[in-house]
Amino acid sequence: MCIDVIYNYRNNKLEHNQNAFLPVNPQTKAPIIFTPKRWLRFTPWINFEEYFRSYCPKDEIINHNQEESRVKVLIYNRENYGVVEEYLKNKIKSSADCKNDPLFSQIPIISSKRKLSEILKLKVGKEDGADWQYENLVSELLTSLFYPHLDFAQTQSRTDSGRHIRDLIFYNNRDIEFLNDIYNDYSNKQIVFEMKNVKKLERDHINQLNRYLQSNIGNFGVFITRNPMPKEIFKNTIDLWSSQRKCIISITDEDLKLMVEIYDSKQRVPIEVLKKKYIEFLRACPT
Repeated sequence: MCIDVIYNYRNNKLEHNQNAFLPVNPQTKAPIIFTPKRWLRFTPWINFEEYFRSYCPKDEIINHNQEESRVKVLIYNRENYGVVEEYLKNKIKSSADCKNDPLFSQIPIISSKRKLSEILKLKVGKEDGADWQYENLVSELLTSLFYPHLDFAQTQSRTDSGRHIRDLIFYNNRDIEFLNDIYNDYSNKQIVFEMKNVKKLERDHINQLNRYLQSNIGNFGVFITRNPMPKEIFKNTIDLWSSQRKCIISITDEDLKLMVEIYDSKQRVPIEVLKKKYIEFLRACPT
């Protein structure tokens, strides 16, 4: 690929129009250029490109395939100054993040709303890679929504044998009563989330997640899926709890909407939606 400007470390100069072999993003096929983080401290921390990419609602300003016009963004900003103000507040709060190896940085509220919007627009199924897009978007969203109560998220986590690949797994910090109950009742030092971009969950999905619920993980697992469980599948999870004391619950599109609303309002914490679904499950179980 031809790079407009590239740094030549041999002669300590920037060179123009140089051909280079670059690693490629396996999903988008776009080339990847690695930049030392210390260099980023000398770039503008508040800039149009980053604001346009991550904060202002692109779909409301520019129609699909139109040129990214600064004029349209400026007009939008005049009419929606709150968006700019929120961007500046978030940038000031996160100014300390531009340092080596921060453990975690939450996505801003506006970005969480955009992630949710992208999730809801996805088609159900695997067409055009909708399944892996769903997994990626949900993973990015939940990592922020559940922080700091569930932390150190890892996607596509393999077991040592390689037989099982878990979509998303969190470390259980046990810093709130609900998560401590999950640890005490189901031995979950970690919590597994399985993403299923399907119209409805089926028995095979339950069996798959059930196989992941082992002694090194715990007996509590969560599906992230588009719609509520069918009655017969929900009954299957109740039977599993009755016979093996394993708990499997599901988070749907509507639950994700509620989580983002809570994240925005700051009145509660989004993980309480997970607690709500767990309580509903327990109340359906036989006493």
